[in-house]
Amino acid sequence: MLDAFSKTVVAADASNSTVSDIDSLKAFIASGNRRLDAVNAIASNASCMVADAVAGMICENQGLIQAGGNCYPNRRMAACLRDAEIILRYVTYALLAGDASVLDDRCLNGLKETYAALGVPTTSTVRAVQIMKAQAAAHIKDTPSEKFAGAKLRKMGSIVTEDRCASLVAEASSYFDRIIAALS
Repeated sequence: MLDAFSKTVVAADASNSTVSDIDSLKAFIASGNRRLDAVNAIASNASCMVADAVAGMICENQGLIQAGGNCYPNRRMAACLRDAEIILRYVTYALLAGDASVLDDRCLNGLKETYAALGVPTTSTVRAVQIMKAQAAAHIKDTPSEKFAGAKLRKMGSIVTEDRCASLVAEASSYFDRIIAALS
């Protein structure tokens, strides 16, 4: 796994030069607290996010919970929830590190082939990831819907302006898009 610092050092070493990308490292450090807040917002709501994403996926495809569906019986549903939680966890790792290598190496490498071998419908998985992407963006911006989440919702309570979070939302979205592309 590479973080922003390791990535810069490896790139400099590969080109046989000194580290020259100091400005991007300064920006990474400056975004540290916002990055931690974003990861905390996702991690604090992960169970609800995963459950809502899988429920949304099932609402759009009722056949998944019918006899013979990929979320039937209960053990398959549990595996689906587990996989969605693992995917979300690796997105938070990548967001914290500021680099997608951990996501690529430990989550996406061979995921599509594994799902194909197990008969997991990737279109349904992609839909769940799309739902989690939208939820993550809302949580990073601290604008999740209280109407639907109710008492389970954990808002971070920080006053964050849209422009300060835009880069983190874009970064997190890129990780979700990477997952979608790997499954498609």
